[in-house]
Amino acid sequence: MADLLEAHRPELMARCVRETGKTIPDSVAELREAVDFCRYYAARARAEFAQPQVLPGPTGEHNEIELRGRGVFVCISPWNFPLAIFCGQVAAALAAGNTVLAKPAEQATLTAALAVELFHAAGIPPDVLQLLPGDAATGAALIQRPEVDGVAFTGSVAAAQSIHRMLAAREGPIVPLIAETGGINAMIADSSALPEQLVTDVLESAFRSAGQRCSALRVLYLQQDLADPVLELLAGAMDELVVDDPAWLETDVGPVIDADAREQINAHVADLRGAGCRVLGECRLGAAAAHGHFVAPIALEVGGIQDLEREIFGPVLHVARYRSDELDAVVAAINAAGYGLTFGMHTRIDSRARRIARRIRAGNCYVNRNQVGAVVGVQPFGGEALSGTGPKAGGPRYLHRFATERVLTINTAAVGGNASLLAQAAGDDLDHPQQSAEGQGQGQGQGQEGR
Repeated sequence: MADLLEAHRPELMARCVRETGKTIPDSVAELREAVDFCRYYAARARAEFAQPQVLPGPTGEHNEIELRGRGVFVCISPWNFPLAIFCGQVAAALAAGNTVLAKPAEQATLTAALAVELFHAAGIPPDVLQLLPGDAATGAALIQRPEVDGVAFTGSVAAAQSIHRMLAAREGPIVPLIAETGGINAMIADSSALPEQLVTDVLESAFRSAGQRCSALRVLYLQQDLADPVLELLAGAMDELVVDDPAWLETDVGPVIDADAREQINAHVADLRGAGCRVLGECRLGAAAAHGHFVAPIALEVGGIQDLEREIFGPVLHVARYRSDELDAVVAAINAAGYGLTFGMHTRIDSRARRIARRIRAGNCYVNRNQVGAVVGVQPFGGEALSGTGPKAGGPRYLHRFATERVLTINTAAVGGNASLLAQAAGDDLDHPQQSAEGQGQGQGQGQEGR
């Protein structure tokens, strides 16, 4: 499947661009991640599912544990990663030994359809993987079917909670929900941070993919001593961003997914402007904006993360200032928001970075780099609390959640003794017949004296 994805790179990238508005660099990264998922999960399956693991036990007993598929998995994927997350969920479920009903987001059906064609061409039978396009009602109908043995979902917190309630209301076995949701992700920069590096990483984290990544930066905390020069650099850098047709190589930021998303983001920005929040930087829209769902990336000053009631899924950066003696309070406020997906820290004080990393409650913590673009097998991705159930996608334990564990115990002494020890003793006798005879004689003599 990984080879087929690479062979069909142009068609897959074109669908990502045309169907979900991804830029060409983002589409390249999308395809690479899908390929990585396929190869990584195949390797994990060979390592952990191919044969049972032998466990220790008393003499005369053999114990082993093995992983097996659960049965039928429903995989519900989002539109913001129409290829990577779709393929990642499906490949994991298949590698663990399940059959799959795949329901992509309705905005990304064409990309998913081509991916399923390639899975079938790779050798997955049609009755093992089926595509079920549709809206939320389709997903709800699938989840409530008694034949379903597990659900993998990536999307909003509200949708994940709804799925959780539907599964809990079902009669029969309790089935797993693997949920990856969003977050109000924060980054803290102290006075030791390098401004140029910081601004580059902020642009990537907040505005790449038009801010439509669950890992995207939403709230930037700047130490007061550093804030003004950083904000001046940020405003200048934002002014250079090209917001236009995602099919053009020069485009940095494409459109948001649809008209509803554009209206919600613009309404949020209007509310902040109305509340007197200062605009710190704003991008200009290109010629394509007159005909598409474009939102101008914008940075606004707020009091802190507590000013955000929910995740704003778009190119809106909220910036707050803090004093050096308020750092612990800032960390506490971020934790109190209840999410726990990604967190960024820019500092050149190593002890501070490690102290904050120990205190912050986030699934992925990044120091002195951007906080998007996790790499499969290198930065396993997934949050905690309101941001997901785990285990982490692209990590060594992800396939386990798609499987059930079975233990086999055999009394090997039932044949009249420990077969392995008897075989070993017989082998020793053949290797050292004289010593064995002497040993038997000594043992008999000692035994008679004891009696």
